Amino acid sequence: MSDTTQTHGGGAVAEADARTPAQIEADIVGRRERLAQTLDEIGVRVHPKTIVGDAKAKAVSTVDHTLGRAYVAVNRAVSQVRSQFVTEEGEPRLERIVPAALLVAGVVGLVVARSRRDGE
Repeated sequence: MSDTTQTHGGGAVAEADARTPAQIEADIVGRRERLAQTLDEIGVRVHPKTIVGDAKAKAVSTVDHTLGRAYVAVNRAVSQVRSQFVTEEGEPRLERIVPAALLVAGVVGLVVARSRRDGE
């Protein structure tokens, strides 16, 4: 900037302002309107309802994100287990199903026998 120019409110203005009073007044009105709009925006941002609404939205977003990740993890685990008992063509793998079924039946039998013994 030259020595004859100063900065006022974001715009360069010559020391000997060449604007008319009407232009200066219009500039002041424009700045007041922008300031009022900025103050309104700040008022909305700091209003308790806005703060609560933002907090709720963030909480919902976090829960949705967490549930989404959990769903993906469970889906991946189910797919991995399923792949152990079913071929890619959808055929059951009896060599894996029969031992697993026998194991489950044995555990259920032990639980039933123990509960009967404890009930006496």
